[in-house]
Amino acid sequence: MYKTKAGVRIVAIVEARMTSTRLPGKHMLVANGKPMIQHLIERLKMVSSLDEIVLATTINDTDEPLISLAKKLEIAYFRGSEEDVMNRVIGAAESVDGEIIVSITGDCPILDPSLVEQTIQMFLNNKCAYVNNAAIASYPGGMNTQVYEVETLKKSALITEDLLDHEHVTSHIMRNPELFLPIYLVAPPDLYWPELRLELDEQADYEFLKRIIEYFGDKNPCFSCNDVIELLRQKPGWVEVNQDERRFS
Repeated sequence: MYKTKAGVRIVAIVEARMTSTRLPGKHMLVANGKPMIQHLIERLKMVSSLDEIVLATTINDTDEPLISLAKKLEIAYFRGSEEDVMNRVIGAAESVDGEIIVSITGDCPILDPSLVEQTIQMFLNNKCAYVNNAAIASYPGGMNTQVYEVETLKKSALITEDLLDHEHVTSHIMRNPELFLPIYLVAPPDLYWPELRLELDEQADYEFLKRIIEYFGDKNPCFSCNDVIELLRQKPGWVEVNQDERRFS
């Protein structure tokens, strides 16, 4: 496994909780026989540079199904504050001795592993504090990946006490490029479709994503972002299902 720094531990931190205001329990909704978040975790297992995957959830009893799933899938898990997601992510990384965080939100069930790997390699091979492939709208929503060192997030957490910063994890980093040198990835022409929403936020999103997952089925369970774009170019009526919804966290 190639890394530019000997011995560095790269861990994916998946933020997830069951108490979504728009679609409660969304992570355990089933598509092609598996919970939506299981599709995400299985995709992350295909990212060659990752040393570990940690499901970062809350101390709430409602999140027990996520813990049970993490155990079943044999990945690590960490339970922390529901509101202070920044410190939950830090705790999750420290629980497995992570040095570099690959930050993933649980509402991206069809995240493309190759885009995650690309973002990691961009971070490893350039002088920067932070890499983000969603800061500049270009890829479809739902391919979002951020990479940064644990120490970078700790520094940010010490500087800001703003509750919104602690809820949204990297918002302080993004607002302060003079402190945290960023690289923002932009999609190539064949993957450029920023209006396309592939996140799981609403019931309509679930129906849309379920249709995509079950279209590819067991024959191609790790379909790529390009596969999805090609499919939806052929089936424009599918896209209309969830594209006009208002988005809330």
